[in-house]
Amino acid sequence: MVELLLNERDFEQIKERGMTVEQVISQVEIFKRGFPCSKLKRPCTIGDGITVLGESDLERLGELYSQAALSGRAMKLVPASGAASRMFKLLISFNNRYDQTDENRVSAEAEKDAPDYRAFLRFIKGIKKFAFYRALRSAMSRDGLDIEGLISQGRYKKILEYILTSRGLNLTNLPKGLIRFHDYPGHPRTPFEEHLVEAAAYTQDSKGVVRVHFTISPEHEEAIKDHIYENLGQYERQGVRYELSFSVQKPSTDTIAVDPDNRPFRGKDGTLVFRPGGHGALLENLNDLKGDIVFIKNIDNLVPDRLKRKTYIYKKALGGYLVELQRDIFEYLKRLINRDVDEPFMNQVFEFMRSKLSIIPPEGMGQCSRSDKMEFLITRLNRPLRICGMVKNEGEPGGGPFWVEHGDKTLSLQIVESSQVDMESTGQSAIWKSSTHFNPVDLLCGVRDHSGMTFDLMHFSDPDTGFISMKSKEGRELKALELPGLWNGAMANWNTVFVEVPIITFNPVKTVLDLLRKEHQPE
Repeated sequence: MVELLLNERDFEQIKERGMTVEQVISQVEIFKRGFPCSKLKRPCTIGDGITVLGESDLERLGELYSQAALSGRAMKLVPASGAASRMFKLLISFNNRYDQTDENRVSAEAEKDAPDYRAFLRFIKGIKKFAFYRALRSAMSRDGLDIEGLISQGRYKKILEYILTSRGLNLTNLPKGLIRFHDYPGHPRTPFEEHLVEAAAYTQDSKGVVRVHFTISPEHEEAIKDHIYENLGQYERQGVRYELSFSVQKPSTDTIAVDPDNRPFRGKDGTLVFRPGGHGALLENLNDLKGDIVFIKNIDNLVPDRLKRKTYIYKKALGGYLVELQRDIFEYLKRLINRDVDEPFMNQVFEFMRSKLSIIPPEGMGQCSRSDKMEFLITRLNRPLRICGMVKNEGEPGGGPFWVEHGDKTLSLQIVESSQVDMESTGQSAIWKSSTHFNPVDLLCGVRDHSGMTFDLMHFSDPDTGFISMKSKEGRELKALELPGLWNGAMANWNTVFVEVPIITFNPVKTVLDLLRKEHQPE
């Protein structure tokens, strides 16, 4: 039994994290049995799970949303705890290839054999185009180093040190949100600043209040808050006032690690090892916000001001679509709950669910009693609503929208990651590869019910959609458990609508070289 593997010290450690022994035991059992694969029925395509908004829709829905925003219903949530280390993986790797006998020059062998050498030269060639270049040059100049001279001599070691380490900008040890992304006259902007600008464009209420919530890592909390509040003044102009809030991923959402034999993994000091439960853990942060209409957007998916207009148009249109759907859902629910219905009305609701929410009733529903039909309609409509902006798949890694079949033979719209699919199955693999669209780049959440009360979002997650991966610690292998992803399993039982959005709304910065793309450069 797992209980026998835990001691009094373990019980205290678990309690201090805000967890229970039962949770830990349950997580170990998950390692033992694994997660079931999702059963893909077919990819969602335009007209079959994915909606396309016309020009007239964009204008009409935008106006509808603007009214809701002015009444104070909207806010923005930005998951911003991600570190920048992966963004600079190329530079870190290349820096480590330097010949130890000559720390300033890349050895001939390194140049010859490094598969990413051309990518590194792209970085060097375009170094002046990065928004952090002026700060880099200034830091090096302060220590008597001429960056342009070092580049002309092919001596890159010092440059890399001043980019990557505490000797200079220390970019690999910062959260991604503090990296200077975009250059503007006189002041480059970080992602935190860009999100403030964005939020003001589509969440501002009639009093000029803009509500933004950042989820951040505790070790960077002070630096992040200092940066934001030091620069807030230049964005709080023309009546705009920001109402900012912050939260960290709770220790109680971490998951226990196990060894390859599914026994709790212990560090050298004998204590249990816990790991972050992935971005799905942020469901609790979202739940705690008690919001109404919540826009969720990743910290690195941004463009400069010159390209923001289309983003704003679609943000508002998606917001209007959510408001419109909520209005109909709430009206239907009120009549159903009051039993103010007849057969034609219920048929109307069933058709609305099929055509607008892609909810397919189980077979035999037509033969069910009136009471059972009403119960089904109320149960399925009375859920959180999310509108997911999807772009066409252009080969980016990640999940996508699919029709998924469940144990009771019903279908639902789900965002599915590759880790959830049985790729050994020829049929499932073929469906996966036939996907036409990509993970949501815009996520709008309606988290209140017809009476204005916030849903308890924890009740609408699917615990069977997590992920197990192999990691290492202290030179030993371990198995790590990720909770259901925020827009995957964590929202699996929400009502879901997929809407196609333009590719310009999807411009994430995964590597430093992405900042050289024209979408992230000034005109």
